[in-house]
Amino acid sequence: MSRRTGVAASALRFYEELGLIAAVRTGGNQRRYPRHMLRRVSLVTVAKRLGIPLGDVQEAFAHVPLDRTPTHDDWQRASRRWKRRLEERRRGLEKLERELTGCIGCGCLSMKACALLNPGDALGDAGAGPRRLETAGE
Repeated sequence: MSRRTGVAASALRFYEELGLIAAVRTGGNQRRYPRHMLRRVSLVTVAKRLGIPLGDVQEAFAHVPLDRTPTHDDWQRASRRWKRRLEERRRGLEKLERELTGCIGCGCLSMKACALLNPGDALGDAGAGPRRLETAGE
């Protein structure tokens, strides 16, 4: 699997610990990965390149079976869940992009804008960090 995917054996073991992939053991205690794990490892690799946390990948894979080759419907359900999560991330990035032209969500780069957007640092009462950029649920 490591040679085929380019993912280090240690990373594959880590993904296995997280429940992202599964292997069967030989009599000599070597891991053998079913062919359908290639897709899972490839998706994890792409997610990492895009900066998607492994927790999000776990969530997307939660209902995709490990013990058998997933069906088209299994992947479609996972895809819909993951798409919603990616859309949330996209909206967050677009908001960040808009904010970069002025103040960064009151953290604060512009004292002039801050007086208009966050007079008296009212957002500071909500906690540390860039308050306007954080989305609901964070």
